[in-house]
Amino acid sequence: MAIKLFKNLFGKTKKTAKKATVKKKVKKKKSAKKKTTSKKKKKKTTKKKSIKKAKEKEIGVVVHYFGKISVGIIKLKAKLDLGDKIKIKGAHVDFSQPVKSMQINHQNVASAKKGAEVGIKVKKRVHPNDKVYKKSN
Repeated sequence: MAIKLFKNLFGKTKKTAKKATVKKKVKKKKSAKKKTTSKKKKKKTTKKKSIKKAKEKEIGVVVHYFGKISVGIIKLKAKLDLGDKIKIKGAHVDFSQPVKSMQINHQNVASAKKGAEVGIKVKKRVHPNDKVYKKSN
């Protein structure tokens, strides 16, 4: 009797009524999701921080490396002096160091000109075609 009353009032049985309410809730959730995705996303504005980097100028290329004595032979494209800070960058290495020892034809020199091939004591293994940069502070 109660089912007939319920059926007469709503035209559905209890089981079908529950399914209908569940479907309505699911539809509401889906529409709520659509609303959130349809909102325009705000663009975030970020301020670029100015980072001071030491300027680097390419001054040469590694031609050869002597492993037992850790010396790299560098063909210079610009002048180089003792005490200058250099950066050697290549496919396998990227490090900086000051020039403490420099030789041309087994003779110690204080500076070398463009075009000279110099031997420099390096702290890591270098490879042919690694670029050599002079760091200016």
